[in-house]
Amino acid sequence: MTNDPLNISIMGRDFCIACPDDEREEILLAATYLDKKIQEIKAEGKIVDSDRIALIAALRITHELLMLRDGTGFDINEFRRRIAALRKKIDGAIARKEN
Repeated sequence: MTNDPLNISIMGRDFCIACPDDEREEILLAATYLDKKIQEIKAEGKIVDSDRIALIAALRITHELLMLRDGTGFDINEFRRRIAALRKKIDGAIARKEN
């Protein structure tokens, strides 16, 4: 496994990081997610210092992770209801298409 350079952009700045080939997509998704969180914090307009914005984004993402890990941030029953509703819509669309 090699660590090839990967270019990412966060807070309008470009970074080149070493990244294992099998983790490229996940790292790109993580960078995009982090940048999105940073943009949300900037849009709130309460914090202007870049270091503080990055710190708050890291804290919010860590909080999301811990909530998911503890199970308090994920409602499995709601997830199942949504999956069932999507299946019903898909089945209906397929049935209409076949007729």
